[in-house]
Amino acid sequence: MLLRASRDSRLHAYVVLSVMTGLRTEELRALQWNEVDLDAGTVAVYRAARVTGDTKTQKSRRVLGLPQLAVQTLRKHHKLQAADRLKAGAWQDHGLVFASSIGTPLDRHNVLREFRKITEAAGLGTDWVPRELRHTFVSLLSSDGMPLEDTADLVGHKGTLTTEAVYR
Repeated sequence: MLLRASRDSRLHAYVVLSVMTGLRTEELRALQWNEVDLDAGTVAVYRAARVTGDTKTQKSRRVLGLPQLAVQTLRKHHKLQAADRLKAGAWQDHGLVFASSIGTPLDRHNVLREFRKITEAAGLGTDWVPRELRHTFVSLLSSDGMPLEDTADLVGHKGTLTTEAVYR
């Protein structure tokens, strides 16, 4: 329901990528197109929208394979962003995958405001926050029987303790 409800939102690709990769919301907001290889189906996580610009931990720096749905959604998102660029006229190019309609970085408030519209449309109310997509990713892997160590690696945790205690 959530993915369907996000289809007409500027955050559709953001929601898809979050649910399918477990990326942190600050990693998604800092993701640049030069870190996405749609032909190889990978995304490289090297930065985050944090004061330092760095990822939360060294282990958080990782390259992830993308499911086909994520690749298709990102291709469509790239075309939509190109249309935004033409409409804007004064596009501020930061190379960001997820940007405002004029190319500027999204802050957490922009994302939360749009995300609440999506969750409400999905019938989930407005209590959900974007980081819950990461929790959903871990829960889906867990219910599918993925070993905890592999899940911890995918989400960029140093060990399995946080993955198990907070996310599972």
